[in-house]
Amino acid sequence: MAAALAALLRQEKYDVDHVEDGASALIALESGVYDIAVLDVMMPEMSGFEAARRARGRGVKTPILMLTAKSQLEDKVTGLDSGADDYLTKPFQTKELLARLRALGRRSASFRDGSLRYGDLSLDTATATLTCEQNGQSVRLSEKELRILEYMFANRGQIMTREQLAVKIWGFDNEAEYNNVEVYMSFTRKKLAFVGSRVEIKAVRGLGYELRERDV
Repeated sequence: MAAALAALLRQEKYDVDHVEDGASALIALESGVYDIAVLDVMMPEMSGFEAARRARGRGVKTPILMLTAKSQLEDKVTGLDSGADDYLTKPFQTKELLARLRALGRRSASFRDGSLRYGDLSLDTATATLTCEQNGQSVRLSEKELRILEYMFANRGQIMTREQLAVKIWGFDNEAEYNNVEVYMSFTRKKLAFVGSRVEIKAVRGLGYELRERDV
């Protein structure tokens, strides 16, 4: 069922990673790179309830949809109390699943169509255009540059590790090397400099990168 669901979501243009047990699901959630998580209650090693509870206890805010064959009210309450945002009982209709995922996606702060803003920057994700609102200078971004800035806009003020960026931009199972992150960070920094923004991507030695405004 998980493989079929992953295939369905890929057809709907979602980027999907699939893990096979609750412990792995918790690790994936803690990576902070996912916009939505779909958890089955009856997973090996750790239940979906427990994975959600531990993730929330560790500050993970990723929207969670809980899937289960259980339909009792007590189980639904347990799922929601454990930190799930929504609950869907198997068997379910594909249209309902997709509708619920769209609703959860709207709650997520990152990777939504429209305009994102930080400091003097405006990022139009529909056209991949970065604009400095102070001087009106704009530049088009490549697909990787856009995804880097989307992710960093959504997590401004936090240090993003190279591993987090590699997983978010290239995928959980991708073998992209960390030097790919370095290369595309260099490209993205040049775009920020081109538009004359006060916003910069600062390398934090031994940790990763942080999006922040330079002192004037």
